[in-house]
Amino acid sequence: MNVQVLIDSVVRQVTVLIAQLATSGGIRSPVAHLANQVFLELARELESQGVSRKVSADMFGMALRAYIRKVRRLGEAQSERGRTLWQAVLDFVRDEGLARRDRILQRFSLDGELEVSSVLHDLSESGLVFCSGSGSGAVYRAASDEELGRLSQLSSDAGLDELGWVLVYRNGPLTSARLGELLSKSTAETEVVVKRLIDSGRVQRSADGRLAAEEFVIPLGSSVGWEAAVFDHLQAMVQTICQRLRQPTFGSDGSDVIGGSTFSFDVWPGHELEGEVKAQLRDARERLGALRKRVREYNDSHLPARRPLQVITYVGQCVIEREQDLEDGEAGT
Repeated sequence: MNVQVLIDSVVRQVTVLIAQLATSGGIRSPVAHLANQVFLELARELESQGVSRKVSADMFGMALRAYIRKVRRLGEAQSERGRTLWQAVLDFVRDEGLARRDRILQRFSLDGELEVSSVLHDLSESGLVFCSGSGSGAVYRAASDEELGRLSQLSSDAGLDELGWVLVYRNGPLTSARLGELLSKSTAETEVVVKRLIDSGRVQRSADGRLAAEEFVIPLGSSVGWEAAVFDHLQAMVQTICQRLRQPTFGSDGSDVIGGSTFSFDVWPGHELEGEVKAQLRDARERLGALRKRVREYNDSHLPARRPLQVITYVGQCVIEREQDLEDGEAGT
């Protein structure tokens, strides 16, 4: 298998998804930080898999010292420990009301003028910050919640509880501090989310303070929580592929417990099997929903002999309109 070709192809598909998310609902989410975020997350994941920093640096084509410096720099803002530079600058401009460029550069002098200027440019381009004037005398003002309105993901908590819920369900039991890391929220902000989740009965806190959830369900057609559902879909697919890659051989082992299959059907309006093909997602949802109910009823009356396994089944379906190879009536050659 040509792993490099596979990696390049996966990256292209993920960028398509990110671009769609960044522009969904008319929102123009900032993306300038993505390259750094991808680098940092990939570096951390390589380290968690036992890859040494020296080897990781070589994989990135960097000298070890430069690699370590970049990981430290991106991990947190030097002037504002524990937060990204992007968030720290935005919060500072908000607190100041009106902030001169030279005042901002002075406040974040440890981070470097080039990086701070890049953050200010990104915040201005995304509409989160307004700029008046030019040069060192330029003045910045953060957009108000009213100005951002319903299009502001940053100032809105819509869907945040559901995202916290799925993170607890898939990663729990976990501490509030760990949940805050996964949500990229402060301790105070995380505790507000946790309280709402506990009060609603979606999350439980044990005697040792760790959080857990017995289920995660986003009803079909929900206008809130779709972000968590998208994340859960993607995570299920990624975990399935990773487990498959970790197996000694990639061919079928006959068990059909871990893996995936993709089926494509070419139909057209009036096709004899069009209805049956398009109903696959609906039918799978009904069948799996009924099975989940039966499993839950059985579990309610039986204590597990040992720690239960969680079997995750993901079903997805899309419809693509394909262009005709030839115009109607045109003959091939």
